Amino acid sequence: MAHLTLPEIEALARAAHEGQTDKAGRPYAEHLQAVADGVRARGGSDEQIAAAWLHDAVEDDALSADWLRDAQLPQPVKDMVLALTKRPGEPPESYAGRVLAVPGALLVKESDLAHNADPARLAVLDAPTRRRLTEKYARMRALLGLPAAERNDQA
Repeated sequence: MAHLTLPEIEALARAAHEGQTDKAGRPYAEHLQAVADGVRARGGSDEQIAAAWLHDAVEDDALSADWLRDAQLPQPVKDMVLALTKRPGEPPESYAGRVLAVPGALLVKESDLAHNADPARLAVLDAPTRRRLTEKYARMRALLGLPAAERNDQA
């Protein structure tokens, strides 16, 4: 069987997250698009772009782990999506270690963090939430060995 194409994966991810919004109340698909575009802008492969579209699908229960296991996707895409899926109660250090251990996952997470920490996205949140998330994203960047801050590519 042939693997799903990038346009098919995008359509599937958009449908799976239909009706979901981010913390700012924006359609969740906008975040997925920004992460996929960020991966592409950083020179990511088609497999990494596919993982970007699906990076939150299992974690958000938009798609099941069983679906992912059986999906017509290259194994590296499945591996990246599972690496990027946070587990309940998991320490950030364990999560970061898994992301670093799976080839290709770090670039997807870097793009995810860049979009999550976008000042324009954070600006609409209340100050305590904005501060908490800024600290959380900075800590994850440090755990992953990424530079302290990144200029927003969409600016």
